[in-house]
Amino acid sequence: MRINDLIQESIDSLKSNKLRTGLTILGIIIGIAAVISMISLGEGSKVSIQRSIESLGSNNLIVFPGIVQPGRGFVSSGRGEAQVLKRDDVEEIKKIDNIVAISPEVQRRFQVVAETGNNRNTTVLGVDIGFFTVRNMEIENGNLFTDEQIRSYSKVAILGNQIAKDLFGDVDPIGKKIKIRNLTFRVIGILKAKGSTGFVSYDDFVIIPYTVMQKQLAGTEYFNSIAVKVDSKENIEKVREEITNRLTVLHRVDEPDFTVFSQEDILSTLTSIINTFTIFLSFIAGVSLLVGGIGIMNMMLTSVTERTKEIGLRKAVGARNSDILNQILLESVFITLLGGIFGILLGILISYGVSKIANITTYISLKAILISVIVSTAIGLIFGYYPAKRASNLDPIVALRYE
Repeated sequence: MRINDLIQESIDSLKSNKLRTGLTILGIIIGIAAVISMISLGEGSKVSIQRSIESLGSNNLIVFPGIVQPGRGFVSSGRGEAQVLKRDDVEEIKKIDNIVAISPEVQRRFQVVAETGNNRNTTVLGVDIGFFTVRNMEIENGNLFTDEQIRSYSKVAILGNQIAKDLFGDVDPIGKKIKIRNLTFRVIGILKAKGSTGFVSYDDFVIIPYTVMQKQLAGTEYFNSIAVKVDSKENIEKVREEITNRLTVLHRVDEPDFTVFSQEDILSTLTSIINTFTIFLSFIAGVSLLVGGIGIMNMMLTSVTERTKEIGLRKAVGARNSDILNQILLESVFITLLGGIFGILLGILISYGVSKIANITTYISLKAILISVIVSTAIGLIFGYYPAKRASNLDPIVALRYE
């Protein structure tokens, strides 16, 4: 039988029961759209994180207290919370060549109250002036800290772009007062918007001198981290090794009780988490494709049963088993391809809608579309094969007698 005849007969057969065909196609549409949406969300998140990390400066190293153990994250080498990074560590790191800037960081969450009456529970970050170079932060309005303000424990604050709007609305915050616990700070600067980096958004941070944070707010001599900017990517591993060696000697330990991370390490970790999450969600979405495939098999089995006499008659007048097999398979593939096309369109619309409504970055890749087309075709072949094989093996005499 010619391919043109096979295609025409398959189309006519599917048209004969439009409602059943439409409902079967709907199952494939939902499954493909779900897979496309999940993959686009995962890809979009990876692209967003990469751009955000790059926007926070390149060639960075971050020293964290505690060691990293696979599957357990940051843990202390002793009891309780890891507290090993102090001012001596900062001074030791400053002696290393190829370092452009360094900033110790102390981070806590506090209720911040503005003189307007607005308040927010947010992250307050105590830093040195090198922070703005390391993190590639720029002032939109006002000024940065000075060394004198840090040494003299000046109660001055720089607000992230979003927290400034939340606390002061349309009022210019420069020169205004905010209260953190029982201390009053004067706002001297507003940062340019940077967006979020994975799970961190500096737009929501209040930044103050680390000296004030340590002595008057957090009550600690330890740092949560030390951020370091290296002069070039070529020197990152060399500086990382030097930091590790120097601090290990300074802490008088056999093995480091701290971890030195590069931006590539952080990006790789976040990407790994997102990939795992995307695979998990895509697997769940794939279940709906499996259900759609079972629906196709059920529809084709019903169709074969209804057309038993027709199949018997065609075989009696000379149709080969392969002709029957190919026609049923072609009908199944048509259903899944049609469902795949509409599913891809629906998935793109869903991704676009999520991006606009929820302000989440999505990215439709050619890979996701190709995977969807291949999967939908495979489903048609796999779940259509049994009904097609059953139809092709019908005995023409038994089929003609079927009631």
